[in-house]
Amino acid sequence: MTELRGALIGCGFFAVNQMNAWGEIEGVRMVAICDRDEARLDAMGERFGIAARYRDAAEMLRAETPDFVDIATTAPSHRALVELAASLSIPVICQKPFAPSMADARAMVSACERAGVPLMVHENFRWQSPILRVREALNAGTIGTPFFGRVSFRSAYDVYSGQPYLAEGERFIIEDLGIHALDIARFLFGDVSAITTRTKRVNPRIRGEDVATMLLDHESGMHSVVDCSYATKLEEERFPQTLVEIDGSEGSIRLDAGYRLTVTDAQGTRHEDVSPPLLAWAERPWHNIQESVLLIQKHWVESLRAGREPDTSGRDNLKTLALVEAAYQGAASRQTVDPASL
Repeated sequence: MTELRGALIGCGFFAVNQMNAWGEIEGVRMVAICDRDEARLDAMGERFGIAARYRDAAEMLRAETPDFVDIATTAPSHRALVELAASLSIPVICQKPFAPSMADARAMVSACERAGVPLMVHENFRWQSPILRVREALNAGTIGTPFFGRVSFRSAYDVYSGQPYLAEGERFIIEDLGIHALDIARFLFGDVSAITTRTKRVNPRIRGEDVATMLLDHESGMHSVVDCSYATKLEEERFPQTLVEIDGSEGSIRLDAGYRLTVTDAQGTRHEDVSPPLLAWAERPWHNIQESVLLIQKHWVESLRAGREPDTSGRDNLKTLALVEAAYQGAASRQTVDPASL
């Protein structure tokens, strides 16, 4: 197996998970890292034994010529970095949210397509093993034709301490978390023809919305509700669990708190513990998210080696990003929006 040499741009809070996951994937070696913040750069380099450290992305990519680059920066910087990698014919993984606008997202997809460069968005929630088990149960067909679904993430977990910028933006929960839940809805129920959205800010110390409720019309004819909250105090904190409900003509599927999967169909009711494994470098309660990082990066490596488009390609992610933009537009106008119109 030919070794794949990777480089990382962005040494912030979440990138530690990506570096840990790369270390577990056979045939992959991270050879260089880049960040404009020298302290963060050195901290990441020391933690993972990376000697090649750069403060300029172009300098790094030209000097190291990696087989792929993992961009783990915030959305405003993505277009310039993705277009840089495309210009150097370097395959790209880009962190979500993919872009601050549909125009930027389309430009990045076009740049990579023109260059013949693979592009994957790090949309990892659909790669959580409990969500994959829901998809398997749905694909089995025993609940008949699905007509209703719900994807729910409700928590009061303090996400602001580790990522203080989340409290500062005009947009918050739909862009940061809802994008994942919307992508799960697409993954499970298919593409969306219309979305109706209501939002609310409960926490007075943040600028954006921390509660969102979205009603989706799917092209398949079914409907789903996607609801997200960082203002919901529960008896038992569920962070970072995503709960799923699916009703079908012949039965139902539930992914409940504690990673309990329940399938009811003509054969009766079956329960399964679909708890994600606790990886050696992971920690509760983040282990669900951390495992999904490993799974999506394995998928990237497999896709790159096979020469096929990854499931969460830039082209595919345009549909998820359009849902985010449609949700904000609909929340402002209080009208139903067709994401294809954006």
